[in-house]
Amino acid sequence: MNEDNLPQRLVLASSSPRRRELAAALRLPIPLEVLATDADESVAPELRPHEIVAELALRKAKAAALRIEEASGAEGGRALVLGGDTIVVLDGEVLGKPADAEDARRTLRRLSGRVHEVYSGVALLAAGEPVAGGSATLPPAFPPAGADPSQASGAVWGDRQRLGDIGAYRVAAPGGTAFAACGYTRSAVRFRELDDAQIAAYVATGDPLDKAGSYGIQGLGSVLVEQIEGDFYSIMGLPLNLLYELLRRFGLDPLRS
Repeated sequence: MNEDNLPQRLVLASSSPRRRELAAALRLPIPLEVLATDADESVAPELRPHEIVAELALRKAKAAALRIEEASGAEGGRALVLGGDTIVVLDGEVLGKPADAEDARRTLRRLSGRVHEVYSGVALLAAGEPVAGGSATLPPAFPPAGADPSQASGAVWGDRQRLGDIGAYRVAAPGGTAFAACGYTRSAVRFRELDDAQIAAYVATGDPLDKAGSYGIQGLGSVLVEQIEGDFYSIMGLPLNLLYELLRRFGLDPLRS
């Protein structure tokens, strides 16, 4: 890709400190900025877990891209927007952030001694690119089962690409230039057996109260986890392996000078 067409900044559509820390770990040759959005996070009940995280990651990226476009017009096309989303799933049920401490205790009791799934979605969107009407018309990268993606308006997504055994991604590149990319990962996490005293002590730290599934694998929450099958960084909230694959589609590769 011509260096003149490379993004000049990466804009993280999230206020999460851990997502910012992880994105910065890739040491990209462009500045990293944060632009949190208030994108609607409600989803249709029929969506499967990987569809949920892909849709929400893309929705957050769209919301941030729209704000950039409104503020800077055509100059927004020099920004690459990063959206992310992570959910915890147990027995087919999505476990969101706890409502309060008692809700967190109930969730941790359910997770104790069992295996649950963690899905993380990532989306990259070139803000301001005048492709197929822009980001507002971009259809889902992973439409619900039974949907006909050919009937969706906006840019056309490329073929589904596998990310090893843990996920998949798709790229929208009309004319050969990447406009958007979106993917997801799935990891399995086994909790150790927890007694009520351990659960109460962890909840008392306040750590689980703002996290999906009522725990964070980084920090003190790490002692709850007995085994991981998948990607550690996906469980933290930003799958770096997947993000790296998507960034390469925009000419950004921290492993190449």
